[in-house]
Amino acid sequence: MSDSLLSVGKIVNTHGIRGELKVLASTDFPDIRFADGNQLIFADPVSGQQVHATVQSSRPSKGTYIIKFKEYGNINEVEKYKGWELKVTKDQRVELPENEYYFHEIIGCRVLTEADEDLGEITEILRPGANDVWVVRMNNGKQLLLPVIDDVVLDVDVKSKMVKVHLMEGLL
Repeated sequence: MSDSLLSVGKIVNTHGIRGELKVLASTDFPDIRFADGNQLIFADPVSGQQVHATVQSSRPSKGTYIIKFKEYGNINEVEKYKGWELKVTKDQRVELPENEYYFHEIIGCRVLTEADEDLGEITEILRPGANDVWVVRMNNGKQLLLPVIDDVVLDVDVKSKMVKVHLMEGLL
């Protein structure tokens, strides 16, 4: 079941004594994910144990979110969840605009040049600033860092897991 879950945050600490949790969001849609009444799954990254919970309230706080869940009323009930991840099922994902993709859709894609030369597979996505960078494990074992800009990424086909790129001078 964990393959069908998407991570939306990580529980980094408790907040106060009323069972609130401090969450570091890993979603572009915190207003949707942490909305009152939304169902989330607590997932233990070590054991894989899962617990379902319903958001009662949430608010942003210094780069994190403070979230209260209906099922928990005090600090003793939630302390054990520190370090756990918050997840949603894939069927809860938000529809993205055209030419925008989820990380899980991009990772694992084959990268081809304009001349259909197979360069390798995307293994990671970095977010250093102005634009994302796709890390490609090339067929020769080396790494290629591809900036995700219109001049480089020509076509993305997530269904066939293929990305067509233009290799600008200096990328290899």
